[in-house]
Amino acid sequence: MTTATSLFTPVENDLLLLIDNLTTLVEAQHPILGAAAEHLFSAGGKRIRPAIVLLISHATLNGQELTPRHRRLAEITEMIHTASLVHDDVVDDAEIRRQVPTVNTLFGNRIAVLAGDFLFAQSSWYLANLDNLQVVKLLSEVIRDFAEGEIQQGLSCFDTDVTLEKYLQKSYFKTASLIANSGKAAAVLSDASEEVANKIYHYGRNLGLAFQIVDDIFDFTASEEVLGKPVASDLASGNLTIPVLFAMEEKPFLKILIEREFSQEGDLEKALELVKHSDGIEKSRALAYHHSQLALRNLDCLPKSSATDSLVELTDYVLSRIK
Repeated sequence: MTTATSLFTPVENDLLLLIDNLTTLVEAQHPILGAAAEHLFSAGGKRIRPAIVLLISHATLNGQELTPRHRRLAEITEMIHTASLVHDDVVDDAEIRRQVPTVNTLFGNRIAVLAGDFLFAQSSWYLANLDNLQVVKLLSEVIRDFAEGEIQQGLSCFDTDVTLEKYLQKSYFKTASLIANSGKAAAVLSDASEEVANKIYHYGRNLGLAFQIVDDIFDFTASEEVLGKPVASDLASGNLTIPVLFAMEEKPFLKILIEREFSQEGDLEKALELVKHSDGIEKSRALAYHHSQLALRNLDCLPKSSATDSLVELTDYVLSRIK
């Protein structure tokens, strides 16, 4: 099976440089903030978002060398993503991520919130120093979208009236916006045409939605070891993802269990069984496939290259994770 590591071969050296630079970029005056940042960037992860930025940069530069601004954009993208994870973990009261303790577990919620704010502030400062107003607008929109998505999720806990449209909107805010807008920003820095930049945006938007749908499927099909967090944690907290929305159409009792917020003994276990014995997961797979294909169609604007090939293969990789 194709792995993320093999997909990112064209930007392997670029990613190594990025990882080396991240901790240096987040220079904190206070040692606890510095320690929190170092913990975050040493916690692993596939670095998918900056890798996509680097691949798009190579693909739109037509064989030219990456510029320092492209590299800095990839670093900013990872900083923004990491900041959002820190805040997510505080909101979700998560104790582990990627099999390591979260910042809030190690340093407490107060420091974790400040660490997330600090990363957002640092990324904004580096973003401003790219001296490209369009890129600043694109990435500023991402930070706004993160907040909007988190608010939407918080206000819709255990809300069985959430629609597919609302789910996709929240998924865009929380996941796809960063991939879409940072990808478009890379194309802008390459002086790509408006048509190409817009196609790259729609590639990222649909790829991001496919990734989020697959992650939501994983919440029901993967082990805690693979997830790096407890199984069905979203459902337990009242965050109704797409497999649940589809399952509710088929299993009316699931709606009852959710509306009473799993208040009776065994409710959560019953809800899990209802989701697993419905067509919710299969319908979710089909939706992920639909968005991966929409992403693929937007790559016809790029010249043939190893970077373009990797961007194409990513649309299949996102689905292969649940095969």
